[in-house]
Amino acid sequence: MSDAFTGTGRLAHLALRRDRVQLPVWILSTVALGAFARSALDTQYPTEADRLAVLRVAVDTPAVLMFRAAPTGTSTGEMTAFGILAFLAILAGFMSTLAVIRHTRQNEETGRAEMIGSTAVGRHAGLTAALVVVAGANLVLGALIALTLVGAGEPAAGSLAAGAGVGAAGIAFAAVAAVAAQLTQSARAANGIAAAVVGASYLVRGVADAFGEVQPNGYTMTSAWPSWLSPIGWTMQMRPFAEGGNRWWVLALPLALLVVAVAAAFALAGRRDVGMGLLADRPGPGQASPALLSPLGLAWRLQRGTALGWGIAIGVFSLVLGSMANAIDDLVAENTGVTGTLNDLAGGGAHAITDAFFGAMMATIGALVAGYLVQALMRPRAEEAGTRAEPVLATATGRLTWLGGHIAVATAGAVAMLGLAAVAMALVYGLSVHDLGGQLAHLAGTAYLQLPAVLTLAGLAVALFGLVPRFAVGLTWFGFALSFVLGPYGALLGVPESLRDVSPFSHTPAVPADATVAPLAVMSAIALVLGAAGLARFRRRDVAT
Repeated sequence: MSDAFTGTGRLAHLALRRDRVQLPVWILSTVALGAFARSALDTQYPTEADRLAVLRVAVDTPAVLMFRAAPTGTSTGEMTAFGILAFLAILAGFMSTLAVIRHTRQNEETGRAEMIGSTAVGRHAGLTAALVVVAGANLVLGALIALTLVGAGEPAAGSLAAGAGVGAAGIAFAAVAAVAAQLTQSARAANGIAAAVVGASYLVRGVADAFGEVQPNGYTMTSAWPSWLSPIGWTMQMRPFAEGGNRWWVLALPLALLVVAVAAAFALAGRRDVGMGLLADRPGPGQASPALLSPLGLAWRLQRGTALGWGIAIGVFSLVLGSMANAIDDLVAENTGVTGTLNDLAGGGAHAITDAFFGAMMATIGALVAGYLVQALMRPRAEEAGTRAEPVLATATGRLTWLGGHIAVATAGAVAMLGLAAVAMALVYGLSVHDLGGQLAHLAGTAYLQLPAVLTLAGLAVALFGLVPRFAVGLTWFGFALSFVLGPYGALLGVPESLRDVSPFSHTPAVPADATVAPLAVMSAIALVLGAAGLARFRRRDVAT
């Protein structure tokens, strides 16, 4: 081994020691979700006729295909791939990106990398150790998924292909995170870049499936070409359990991305100093704005980039959803089964077709807004770990005032984004049906029904920051990912109701007409209690690095 990789084994052992809780939780939760989805098939769709009926609805419903996948057949294995495989791949992606950046960029930001580098450790040992650990975690994840499917009675080859596809997606995203870790000075920014790539990959895969080609049989599809641009699309392109065999050669694509991205990461790492990023922070003005004299103004200055990025993404997504509503109206005239599927997405019950569609899509918007809020509320942890919070707190600024400023700015951003989603959808759909005012009022009510669930995750973020700061980032993102999957899509994936209840989004009514005070009040109270616990603990604990 060359000097650049000296100490890789010891650093990998250290990374495993640090992740002895987080990685097993991610892996076992992802495997359990796949197991629940597979077991639910026997009760949800006990016969081939039942499975055929739901696939005929799916191929006519772009919104369903975006959040599931292009179906390849009616066997239980193919139905499992159709229903859950893309979700498992996105969870593997988040697990991988967070872990790689935690053991690379975060170590540099907190000064641990410099301290370790003063010993007999090579230049590339830290990055190599992180990639080895994460690759191993994805291999374990893929193997457990395969074993679970085989245990459920699925063919061994298809089960292995499904597990390999999920693990390969995780490894591909780990390579992307390795590059992101070289670009920025902060772990928060690197996590943002990597998460954006994971989210974009899921969206590209969804669009490719939604606009794929329906086969002559009327219930299977071939994804459109953009699917080949996405690591999650590669997972689906392996076509596990499909007639004609599994496409093992597709694994060459994530392997090629791994080789290219890791080589690029090593090359970039050799061109920068430890602790610095290739994208240097812009120098500020010679004289600070008076707004920075207040904790609220400082919080806004630190969070405005995050808010702008998420706001643009949510606004564009909402415009697209608004434009799809008329197509849904036309579609239900031809296939009444679409209504039941969309009502499942909207959380159950019976609604008018457009109400069901907007309720289902607004649940997704609510989860995205929660993602923004989680990232924004992790900014205080980045400031603390980077030793930038300590000089501020050494002044007359109190701890609660400082953290409260970040909470206020992040919460205001979440409220604004829900309103933006309602306005964007209403502008497109309301104008097309000549009812802008009525649709704006209805969609605003639908959007703000998501606010208590969003704030519950915000309360969780604050509580974890106050109670366990060193684990706050990983645990908060895990809570968000779990809530996202179990809430809006838990019923479709066959997750037991007792487990779906863990997600606050499972208790959010789909439309204002369904709203009752009790669940919204309980979620709001939980958010307040969690937030208060985090604030109280932060007020008394030491500043952690």
